[in-house]
Amino acid sequence: MVLLKKINSKAKTNQNSGFGTNANSYGGRFVNKNGTANIEKRGMHLLRRISWYHTMIEMPNWKFLSILFAFYIAINFIFALLYYAIGIEHLDGITTSGSVLNQFGQAYFFSAQTFTTVGYGHISPTGFLTSVLSSAEALIGLLCFAIATGLFFGRFSKPTAFLKFSHHALISPYGQSKALMLRLVPFKNTNFTDATAKIALGMSIEENGKMINKFYNLELELDHINALSLSWTLVHPITENSPLYNFTEEDFKKIHGEIMVFISTFDDMFSNTVAASTSYTFNEIVYGAKFETMYNRSEDSTKTILHLDKLNHFEAVNLA
Repeated sequence: MVLLKKINSKAKTNQNSGFGTNANSYGGRFVNKNGTANIEKRGMHLLRRISWYHTMIEMPNWKFLSILFAFYIAINFIFALLYYAIGIEHLDGITTSGSVLNQFGQAYFFSAQTFTTVGYGHISPTGFLTSVLSSAEALIGLLCFAIATGLFFGRFSKPTAFLKFSHHALISPYGQSKALMLRLVPFKNTNFTDATAKIALGMSIEENGKMINKFYNLELELDHINALSLSWTLVHPITENSPLYNFTEEDFKKIHGEIMVFISTFDDMFSNTVAASTSYTFNEIVYGAKFETMYNRSEDSTKTILHLDKLNHFEAVNLA
């Protein structure tokens, strides 16, 4: 096969990639852009295969807050229905001369006061059923607020690698040859030390008449730095030992391949090691380009200015 000839025989495959080798069983990319595995799990009930804690911790802020507000409104609505079903005459202080909507509204706000244990005292339960229901609601409210507080703390205290990766990887000039390059940058006021990078290449190729997945570890010019304060350009020199050695621009357009990036670094704020990952399919690799510099010296020469908005800036170059 032509493809097999393009892959240098000196390139060593990675037998411990963690991904399956049968290409016919795989769909799409191996790793999503956000670093998660491109896997959908089935064969087990939804409630058993999903960790609700991890789901609530990982979801976007707007969705997390929307769920909390929706739950708060819904549970008070349910309790208001129960109070109304028992009879509003058992809620001392409610005005019974108003409309049904007004009476239900008063029952709803009594529920909100009970759920939050505020208890203004304007309305109070009378009768056994109403008292039991309000006691149960107060207990449920305490438990729900404890869970919500724990989730808020978990979201704020979760060790997170505040790193951004460039949208594209590049094939750039490198000495007398060329190299695969991609860039990352810390974008918050964090202090990263002892950063380590690993890059793997995955490709679906035909071997003995069967499509299989093959994986290769790509050697980096520099895979470890003591401090990650500025942008870091990961460089894989395309030498004779690289599986990309014979690849042309057309090969990157025709072949189904993916570059997977794994970063780990120590964050002294969390006092913990954090990790981040992403991937680039071959159609997200720009052939014949180089990154623009992201930082420069300040006007008074006392600081280095890191321009985060230049992370994805590159310019076209000719490759010999």
